[in-house]
Amino acid sequence: MKAVWNRYLTTSLILKITIALILGVAVGLIFGEQAAVLAPLGDLLLNLLTLLIIPLILFTMMVGINQSSIGDLGRMGGKVFIYYALSSAFAIIVGLAVASLLQPGMGMQLQGNETFDVPENPGIISVLLNIVPSNIFTAFTELNLLGIIFIAFAFGIALSYMRNSTELGSLGEHLYKTVNALNEMTLIVLKAILQYVPIGIFAIMAKTVGSQGLDTLFSLGEMILVLYAALFVQILLYVLVLVIFKINPLEFFKQARTPMLTAFVTQSSSGTLPLTLNAAKNLGLSKSLYGFSLPLGATINMDGAAIRIAVSAVFAANLVGDPLSLSEMLMVVLIGTLASIGTAGVPGAGIVMIATVFVQLGLPIEAVALLTAIDALVGMGATGLNVTGDLVGTTLIDKNEKKRQTAS
Repeated sequence: MKAVWNRYLTTSLILKITIALILGVAVGLIFGEQAAVLAPLGDLLLNLLTLLIIPLILFTMMVGINQSSIGDLGRMGGKVFIYYALSSAFAIIVGLAVASLLQPGMGMQLQGNETFDVPENPGIISVLLNIVPSNIFTAFTELNLLGIIFIAFAFGIALSYMRNSTELGSLGEHLYKTVNALNEMTLIVLKAILQYVPIGIFAIMAKTVGSQGLDTLFSLGEMILVLYAALFVQILLYVLVLVIFKINPLEFFKQARTPMLTAFVTQSSSGTLPLTLNAAKNLGLSKSLYGFSLPLGATINMDGAAIRIAVSAVFAANLVGDPLSLSEMLMVVLIGTLASIGTAGVPGAGIVMIATVFVQLGLPIEAVALLTAIDALVGMGATGLNVTGDLVGTTLIDKNEKKRQTAS
């Protein structure tokens, strides 16, 4: 038994995850809804990953801030915001282009019995206000990522001030060593949790495939295929940009594949954050950059969700026999980009964003009811791309920053 366990520990994580995915699909197809009995194993993985989100963001950001100057942080922060805004908008354009070419939903019709209650969209103002939490403990208990990022940033700046202060310098150095030690301790816990990831992925995959079944897959298969085609095109564009910036795509995806696959299965960018941060560390990226860019990206940068909005809009328009005009497509880009920020952190964010865009464009809200049937299947691919986009952006900005430092 000990030999088997040691063999498991020494086997490549990506190989274990790949085997878990295949076994999960097989079990789901064979046992159908009965595979839901494995759900607790999947829930345990999500709980373990969620457990680390707060300490990882807090300690990683505080340590990272104290490894850079305030000026460098401001410059990198500006680049991150610009990249995320442009990336989301461009992803919607890619989705519109692919969907316009393949025309999902053409020839289909609404049956007239579809119903869907539009979920409340908190809007951008509410999201912005949540950046500054009124209660530090509430921010932690509600897993308000923007609030946690703000807390980590504020206390990280305060720690930097203490270290550079004549009166508080000694206290600041002792506190910094403590925070750094806590960060390293969190990473040790993460290494242990990584060994459980394949088991949790197997359970989640079996439950998802078992509950969705082949009927759902076949009934809206065209929509699913078009969406994944658009996601594939976006990944190819990522590869192209990495090559242009002289970054080895193979090395990038070697480290990025674990969070990508985990996000694909769990459908949670936030829940995958510990693995995404670990991938950035393995890529050799600056902690002062990825400490805030990745948590922020998990909250507001959703390239996969943006593509999902675009493909869904074309699908809904085709259902009613009124394809989107160029001006309507431009509206999808604008509204979809804003919606992807305004629904950050909302459960079922993909459906919320789609419903928001449909209401603004006058598209049939009944079509959302059809899309909820494949929510899990398309959400998996969209979430996987969300995480990929965050890592690509952080890698490009890191490369640019290091080039700047070398030049100066």
